[in-house]
Amino acid sequence: MVLGLSSFAFGWSVGVPGSMPPKPMNEMDLLQTSLHFGMNCLQIGDNLPLHLLSSERLANLKSAIIQNNIRLEVGARKLTQEHLDQYIRIASDFNSPLLRFVIDGNQYEPALKSVAAIIKEALPILKQHKVILGIENHDRFKATELADLMESIGSDQVGICLDCVNSMGAGEGLEWVASTLAPYTVNLHIKDFIIQRLPHQMGFTISGTPLGKGMINLPWLLEKLSQYKRCNSAVLEQWVMPEATIEETIKKEELWAEESVAYLRRVVNSRKDRKSESLPAA
Repeated sequence: MVLGLSSFAFGWSVGVPGSMPPKPMNEMDLLQTSLHFGMNCLQIGDNLPLHLLSSERLANLKSAIIQNNIRLEVGARKLTQEHLDQYIRIASDFNSPLLRFVIDGNQYEPALKSVAAIIKEALPILKQHKVILGIENHDRFKATELADLMESIGSDQVGICLDCVNSMGAGEGLEWVASTLAPYTVNLHIKDFIIQRLPHQMGFTISGTPLGKGMINLPWLLEKLSQYKRCNSAVLEQWVMPEATIEETIKKEELWAEESVAYLRRVVNSRKDRKSESLPAA
């Protein structure tokens, strides 16, 4: 499993509508950050839409990706036939083995039957360009609904992009979601979180935290996914609670990333050590 960074690990730095930094992080900044962390994979999601970049910026990014031997994974939102076809072409141009898609978009919430039809129509071109489509669990659909979608499509060209926290929006916890969707998972979005009861006792808040400081049992999750041998990459994302200024928030985001990457490496290396110890002597 290749480890990497997502553009959503630096959501505030890239820019959130209504809270843009003076100098937003761009695609080349993200690439340099990946290299700084020694990551071999970068996933650029819909917070930095590649289809809106100029041909010159795309060419420069492609050149840098090739030069630095980085696996670029392409991400998008709003799964219409036209938008899916557009991003398959972009993924193919960047030799991206994975195309991660959030189904919903602005004023667009299709039924899963329609989604299945769109994806089935695209299967030949996905296969032709050797691109695997990863559908992200993103708030609206239950895990069993997404599993049923995968079964109805029935293709190795399509799987699940498993996010650790998104399904809270559908009222489901990670252990249930991961157990249900692990057989179909082709990409993992790793971010940690905490749930805290409000002082007045009337409800809870769900917020992000550095990896290893929250409620994610990452060793269990990685072991669960490894049983099915379909998940080829895992990328770090973050939900950083904002500070008083955008500058303070960005600094916090950077510190969290440093801490989270270090924890992720410790967990992965620990798993490798255990596997090595379990191998029979030559």
